[in-house]
Amino acid sequence: MGGAKVILSTVTSAKAMSPWVDGLATDGTLLLVGASMEPMEVTPVSLIMARRSVKGWPSGTAMDSQDCLEFSALTGIRPMIEKFSLDNASQAYERMMSGKARFRAVLTVD
Repeated sequence: MGGAKVILSTVTSAKAMSPWVDGLATDGTLLLVGASMEPMEVTPVSLIMARRSVKGWPSGTAMDSQDCLEFSALTGIRPMIEKFSLDNASQAYERMMSGKARFRAVLTVD
């Protein structure tokens, strides 16, 4: 914690987004693409003392997705996911809706 230049947050929970500010290095940026109507809790001191910033980006266009996939392929970035077989789709949905999914719940075809 405390060394990332950029953290891309795709979660839709403000409570889950807030702690990542402390994972940023000096001049680091937390980039939010997951939307939430609840407020984030970030102390001004955690932003000011390390010159950190929080920015939002309204992603979702096809070009945004293409750019993201190309960047991930070039840099070796891999997502953190929980895999569920298609037969267990209801279990994946329940886990996601309950907030117990640690990462993205992804359905796979066996």
